[in-house]
Amino acid sequence: MTPGPSAAPEPPDGVLARAVRILSAFDTRSTALTVSELSRRSGLPLSTTSRMVAELVRHDLLARTDDGRRIRVGVRLWELGSRAAPTRGLREAALPFMEDLHTVVRHHVQLGVLEGHDVLFVERLSARNAVINVTEVAGRLPLHASSSGLVLLAHADTEVQAMVLAGPLRPYTADTITSPDRLRVHLAEIRRTGFVHTPGHIRPAAAGVAVPVRDDRDRVIAALGVVVPNDDTAVRVVPALRAAAQGIQRTMTTPDRA
Repeated sequence: MTPGPSAAPEPPDGVLARAVRILSAFDTRSTALTVSELSRRSGLPLSTTSRMVAELVRHDLLARTDDGRRIRVGVRLWELGSRAAPTRGLREAALPFMEDLHTVVRHHVQLGVLEGHDVLFVERLSARNAVINVTEVAGRLPLHASSSGLVLLAHADTEVQAMVLAGPLRPYTADTITSPDRLRVHLAEIRRTGFVHTPGHIRPAAAGVAVPVRDDRDRVIAALGVVVPNDDTAVRVVPALRAAAQGIQRTMTTPDRA
């Protein structure tokens, strides 16, 4: 008897690894995807993706949109992530100071942490008529491109710095730093001055200004930044940024948070 056509071989990943690949297919701009899109983005066979999605939906980690055609992240996954988020204490400490800073700048105030070779934005305050800004909560940018990323890169381990300097350094505008030698000099300047100003590095009309946020051991744990119009007034916010960062540090090291 001639055997029929065999099914496509299962990928060697374990069940958990496959689930992670499916969950990682979502991003801040693609919050609802079809099963076919999830299959393509995750690199898993359609049959495997369909089966995994059904299981994740059953456990409320994923959910179907009202029309049933697309899949989105489930509320339970958000709930579990919020409980265990390592940045929760940092965000809670930072938010009052970010709100005060926001009343001064009236544009964007954001808090970023180092995640791999990116800056991951864990909080952001904005305003209706604020200057254009590409960052979003839970969004990422390369370390070399944004003000927050440059602050974190300047204080990162030498291994991280070496890998970023090795490139590629993606240009967003003509002002984005894409030369390793120039970037190396810029990082030294950030460590010397304690802040960074990035006029037009991601969008020509916008400027980023950021300072480090430190813990009680003087380690840089985050970057506090603003995105404001790209004009001569941008750097005037540096004293307010520094005061807010110092306030966050004091709050993080009080006895009830230590």
